[in-house]
Amino acid sequence: MRTSEAGIALICTFEGFSAEPYLCPAGRATIGYGSTWDINGDPVTMDHPPVSEEEARDLVARELRHVETAIDRLIKVGLEQPSFDAISSFTFNVGSGNLQRSTLRMKLNRGNYLGAANEFPKWRRAGGKILKGLVHRRAAEKQMFMEGIF
Repeated sequence: MRTSEAGIALICTFEGFSAEPYLCPAGRATIGYGSTWDINGDPVTMDHPPVSEEEARDLVARELRHVETAIDRLIKVGLEQPSFDAISSFTFNVGSGNLQRSTLRMKLNRGNYLGAANEFPKWRRAGGKILKGLVHRRAAEKQMFMEGIF
C-alpha cells in the first residue's frame, strides 16, 4: 500500500516547510518537510544546501518509500487507506524502529484496532518534553486512523 495524497498532506502540514536545514526538537538535522535524509540517502547535516518546495516533496516521497516498506513488513493485519496514512505519518515522524517497538504495533497486530488508535496520543514527547505540535499531530493521526476502522 502507498501513502495517499491525504496522508502526504497530513505529514507536510505538521512538519512545515523549511528550505534551510534546522535542528528538530529531538536534535536531528532536518530539511524541507521534516526530512532527515537527502535525495542520495545521506543524513541531512546543518551544512546541507537549501532546498525548494519541489525538492522537499521529492525528499518526502523518498522517505515514504522506506516508511511504506517498514509498515508492510511490521503490520500483519489489513488496513484501510486512512489507517495506513495515519501510520505513515506516525512512522515518518518517529521512525520505523519506534513503530517496531511500539505498543501501537503490538495491539494492531493482535487485531485490537481501537486499542492501537488509543496509543497515538502517548507519542507526544520530543527531547523529553510534551510538545503542543505533537499533541495536535497525534490527535489528527488518531482521527485519520479511526476513519479506516469505522
